[in-house]
Amino acid sequence: MKSLRSLLLAFERRISRRHKQALILLGDTVIAPLTFFLTILLIYGTYWPQAQLAHLGMLFPALAMLGAMASLAVGLPRTKLKTYASLAANGIGAYAGMVGAGTLLLTFLPGLYFPIVGTITFSMALFLAAIFVRVAMLKVLLWVLAFDRPQTRVLIYGAGKTGLQLASALRSHESIVVVAFIDDDPATHSQRLMGKMIYPARQVDRLVRKHGISRILLAMPSLSAPKQAQISRKLQTLGLSVQSLPSFAQLIGTEQLVETLTPVPPGRFLGRSHLDDALAASTTGYGGSCVLVSGAGGSVGSELCRQLLAQGLKRLVLYEVSELALYNIDRELREMLIGDETAIVPVLGSVTDARLTRAVLAQNGVDTVFHAAAYKHVPLVEQNPTAGIANNVFGTRTLADACVEEGVRRFILISTDKAVRPSNLMGASKRLAELVVQDRAKRSQSTRFSIVRFGNVLGSSGSVIPLFREQIARGGPVTLTHEDVTRYFMTIAEASKLVLLAGSFLDSGAVTGAAPSSLADVFVLDMGKPVRIRQLAEQMIQGAGYTVRDEAHPDGDIEIQVIGLRPGEKLHEELLIGQGLLTTPHPKILRAAEESLAELEMANALRELAGYLSTGDVTAMRDTAMQLVRPRGDRPLTAAQAT
Repeated sequence: MKSLRSLLLAFERRISRRHKQALILLGDTVIAPLTFFLTILLIYGTYWPQAQLAHLGMLFPALAMLGAMASLAVGLPRTKLKTYASLAANGIGAYAGMVGAGTLLLTFLPGLYFPIVGTITFSMALFLAAIFVRVAMLKVLLWVLAFDRPQTRVLIYGAGKTGLQLASALRSHESIVVVAFIDDDPATHSQRLMGKMIYPARQVDRLVRKHGISRILLAMPSLSAPKQAQISRKLQTLGLSVQSLPSFAQLIGTEQLVETLTPVPPGRFLGRSHLDDALAASTTGYGGSCVLVSGAGGSVGSELCRQLLAQGLKRLVLYEVSELALYNIDRELREMLIGDETAIVPVLGSVTDARLTRAVLAQNGVDTVFHAAAYKHVPLVEQNPTAGIANNVFGTRTLADACVEEGVRRFILISTDKAVRPSNLMGASKRLAELVVQDRAKRSQSTRFSIVRFGNVLGSSGSVIPLFREQIARGGPVTLTHEDVTRYFMTIAEASKLVLLAGSFLDSGAVTGAAPSSLADVFVLDMGKPVRIRQLAEQMIQGAGYTVRDEAHPDGDIEIQVIGLRPGEKLHEELLIGQGLLTTPHPKILRAAEESLAELEMANALRELAGYLSTGDVTAMRDTAMQLVRPRGDRPLTAAQAT
């Protein structure tokens, strides 16, 4: 059998398409007289009228010629065998009808009597015989072609109309074998569809092991995308390749294709009015100057750069440690640039590099610095404390010292609400960065320091919005750390505009006398009311066109899972360390009067932290950092103070 299969395969590969057409034509030529012979046998049996037998025998050559002519007229030799996999044989019907009509005319000739019922029977038999021959030839062809081709055994998930059409289309595929159907409807189980059994989903594992299944085809276009994604993930855990397809009606345009998730504007979930459009016009304190943005490739840093580009700067310096982030923002800004009034200078480096930082400031004549570079992901900083302290604390000190040495006029630190009474190392490192800026402001005659503190920005790399959107696209679940957790939120564009406006106050004199001039100005942005994250998750799921699955709605699309607070995470964040806020010229920018460490105390603290960094004493470094940011009355002595 194997040698026969190999021989047939070699023959199939060597003959041309024209030769294959000739073979099909030969089959149509031979099958007509052969079927007529069988029809005579059916009608007369072994008792043929001897007088008719000799005359009817004369029809065989004529029928062969009729079969050949009808086949050519209909174009059957040019039709591939795969066309008849589903017995859709309209052409064969025409072929059988033409041969039958010709036979009827021939039987009217003298001496060639044949019953009309016999002619009709012959036509019907010829139709069935032509189909049978083609199906048989197709089966042999697929059997031969599968000899040296690996076969993919598949299950079709969905026994509806789309699954039926898919199975029908795959019947003629030489390398794909449909083993069975899977469906979630109990009414279909143990039934057959196109000769294949329909099984429940719980039996997929058994079918995979028994039949060597390697792929699942999802044929459920009416099912929501999240539910399809959930099914897909479960099947992929079995090591299967999972593919889905739309319905055939969708493919030809009679039904609308399933739409992909449309990004929902983040500010839609804030529940408060947006920043007034006139704000951009009020930030006019940067025209013609040179501005440096550290962390220029980050979420806030990149938005600051975009808005600064519209201010008519002389030069914009992009300071970024990530090569990819720097490349992306540099390319984007150059595409936005109109004319050549603003020079864009990309600098690849870290703010912890004192020599590079001073050189960049001096060479570009920087007079304003927005310090947005920071490690700000709470879990990552908790697991990498030395990197967090080195970058957030000592990087800020390095940049602040360099600004004073090079005569930079304004230094604006971008801070976070997690710096207020921090419960994690990231928040502590940002609070220490604020104290570093406060300390440097006391000893600076030329550089004016300020701090702008705000909460989460929607859509940033650390925001829950991208995470929730990704989880929704995967079909869930959406993960929530706690049912009652709340956060302050603001859009990136709004936060960046307010940061620029707050920075412009330093030269306007609008906040002069609000606090001792030796301290850095601490600006707190009005974040509105805290947003409950559970509500945010529900709104995003509904905004994407899906429903929440819970105990009350077990048939919903996407589930919300509570996974517990992460190490160092708080239920609620704060924006103020002390009490009370002072006003500024803009109602959404307030000013806080906060204490700072004494110069000697700050110097000792930094020296102690630097020592722990150099020796790698992570525990002592973490303890010291957390002690330094506690309220003064609750703060125990550090090791240096105790000695």
